[in-house]
Amino acid sequence: MGIELVIFIAAILFGIFLYWRESNSNSVYRFLNKIVNSKELQMKADNPKGFVYKQALLPRIIFIVSLVMIAALVVEFLTPLAVFSSYNGISAFASFAVGTLIGTYLANFVIKTTEVVEEKSDSLGEMVDGAVEKGKDFIEDLKTKDKEVVEDVKEEIKSQPEAEKQSARDRLKDKGLM
Repeated sequence: MGIELVIFIAAILFGIFLYWRESNSNSVYRFLNKIVNSKELQMKADNPKGFVYKQALLPRIIFIVSLVMIAALVVEFLTPLAVFSSYNGISAFASFAVGTLIGTYLANFVIKTTEVVEEKSDSLGEMVDGAVEKGKDFIEDLKTKDKEVVEDVKEEIKSQPEAEKQSARDRLKDKGLM
């Protein structure tokens, strides 16, 4: 279980690296597109799509599994490791494929949020300044309302006639308790 976890984390990092590289340049995808497609079907020069970058789920899965399958076949035939003939090898293969797929989506999330933050950074500052100003106005309103309430209560207390002050002994005598 320990080695599978290491493989899974390494696969996530590989997926992030793969997505990041394709977001910067998709030259390999363009080259393959030029070889495979006719002139009319080739992608436009400003199209950023790659093998995993800006790709739908199914083509992304197909590319990642194909890439991992080719790597596993190379490991199978060039080294004494048996990737496809044991449970541990198949499990490692599946962990690497799923981890790479998760890594690409994680990188997609990070890149998109970075773009949104950069795009909204100016308006974010204005929103924060507006919220601070509204908060200051609200606090000032509370202060003035508090002063008005305190003054009203003081006036009510002053306007009430002061009752005759009796001592405690006299009040108890009046009630018949003494």
